[in-house]
Amino acid sequence: MKENKEYLELNKNTWNNKTEVHIASEFYDMKGFLDGKSTLNSIELELLGDVSNKKILHLQCHFGQDTMTFSRMGAKATGVDFSDKAVEKAREFAAKLNLNTSFICCDIYDAPNHLDEKFDIVFTSYGTIGWFPDLEKWAKVVSHYLKPGGTFIMADFHPVVWMYDNEFKEVFYNYFNIEPIIEDESGTYADRYSEIEAKTITWNHPISELLNALINSGLELNCFNEYDYSPYNCFNNTEEFEPNKFRIKTFGNKIPMVYAIKATKKNLLSLPNAN
Repeated sequence: MKENKEYLELNKNTWNNKTEVHIASEFYDMKGFLDGKSTLNSIELELLGDVSNKKILHLQCHFGQDTMTFSRMGAKATGVDFSDKAVEKAREFAAKLNLNTSFICCDIYDAPNHLDEKFDIVFTSYGTIGWFPDLEKWAKVVSHYLKPGGTFIMADFHPVVWMYDNEFKEVFYNYFNIEPIIEDESGTYADRYSEIEAKTITWNHPISELLNALINSGLELNCFNEYDYSPYNCFNNTEEFEPNKFRIKTFGNKIPMVYAIKATKKNLLSLPNAN
């Protein structure tokens, strides 16, 4: 797939503009976080298990709440994001909380040129792979950073959700990765009434594309879970049917809204000889 690098600068500007609005929003509850609130959900926590003394790389960390939550849980955490404003704020918060959390600002594809370490866990969550045109290239980065036997944990919105228009009234987008999706948006999921105007370029990725990219990069799938709710109220026309569990009103539990993956990097030393 031929890449147009203009998408990087366009999307980076959007996320730079969103950073201050998100930090001030009720959605991210910065006061609660600074007071000690964990920002991780049961969906990912069940797959992560005990992370104390583990080295964790958090890809697309935004301004670092989850990354710093890992540090509070006893892990040695590093976050990577391409938004320089978000990374700047993440570093400020980590210093304020006296946490030994590292942050690196770069495009995820280019991360191996900025960070030379191996990790027990690579983690990414919610609103992630849609920003990448090429999942094979992304999965190679995930594999590159994992120690042999290390685990990749991912939770994200299901590609079925991205098929619908913003009001969930009709199937508007293709499930498959056919072409870039170029959109102009007002506001942001964390504050729909903010005056942010942004243009974004994203890609829809079917589940098969995601799983095959991970498999082709030397990862072995341990589990793939699907959920009929979102832990975040970030879509239109939702209802909260249980605390912190949201569905589209007209769909109820009929569509998947989130999936979660646990995969392990194969330990080549343990594989039988090929001859």
